[in-house]
Amino acid sequence: MTHAMLKGSNVPLQATTVRAVLRWAPGQGVPDVDASALLLGTDGRVRSDEDFVFYNQPRHPSGQVWRLGKKRVAEGLTDTIQTDLSGVEPSVARILLVASADGAAFDRAASLRILLYDAAAGDAEPLAHFDVKPETGQETALICGELYRRGEGWKFRALGEGYSNGLKGLATDFGISVDESEGADESEGADGPMSAPRPEPAAPAPAPSAPSQSVPGPPTPAQSAPAPSVSAPPVTGPEQPTAVQPLPDVSRPLPPEQPAGVPAQPGYGYPQQPAAQPAYGYPQPPAARPGYGYPQAPAAAGVTGAQAGYGYPQPVTGAPDPDFRLPPQGPQFVGR
Repeated sequence: MTHAMLKGSNVPLQATTVRAVLRWAPGQGVPDVDASALLLGTDGRVRSDEDFVFYNQPRHPSGQVWRLGKKRVAEGLTDTIQTDLSGVEPSVARILLVASADGAAFDRAASLRILLYDAAAGDAEPLAHFDVKPETGQETALICGELYRRGEGWKFRALGEGYSNGLKGLATDFGISVDESEGADESEGADGPMSAPRPEPAAPAPAPSAPSQSVPGPPTPAQSAPAPSVSAPPVTGPEQPTAVQPLPDVSRPLPPEQPAGVPAQPGYGYPQQPAAQPAYGYPQPPAARPGYGYPQAPAAAGVTGAQAGYGYPQPVTGAPDPDFRLPPQGPQFVGR
């Protein structure tokens, strides 16, 4: 039977090896959660820095407390601390089970829960579980619960106590040596287990590039002379225009060039302006030679045209011409 625990409640443990599992739901903006444990003496403090089991020190020297690592399950992600209670040293009175967030506060970690299993029972139901909820939302480290001695046995108490200064602040309160200087954290010989940085996931190695194809960066002002540039070979042939010229529209032929003025030779069949040679077949103004086949305008009184129009009666201006003859009929008048 699984005990659903409230903050401050406790439950006796019959199991000799207990597996404490931290579980949370991943998502956008949810921090990565790490499980750790502190082994405390009867004075409520660690005996030495070796009593701190966390990501940089995953196993206690006694071999009775260790991290199992993170896993992905159907309900989310887990990180696990396992403890062999039967082999814990008598000088250890309490074991704190801690959750710490990486780079964000616990108000973004949804569904944070600690579950206790009997490690010898395999996949049996958990012995107890406790939903850990931060009080202010600004906590970056939480004491989820503790395993503590009661007589000859052990119990588990649900706590949910938070720290806003992270895992380092929590560890310092219980006697862990933490070097606060940044330089000491990065140096190789810094004291204390918290001096080592938190391991980051390995990034994929970049693909090697050929040295001959490397592209140099832009020159800096400190360079005395720019790198010589490789000029392109000269282009043979006619000189190219400096600007792109529009191509003529070849979708239809261009119209013939039109004359600027009236052509010397008038068009056929339409009234034309006076010209040296009158057009054929329409009335023309008086000229030295009348047009063919149409009545002509009467000449001045007493003056006859030099040549009368052909085929039509002419106005009487004097005695009839004795040599006048009708023109022969054309093919349009021949009976069919």
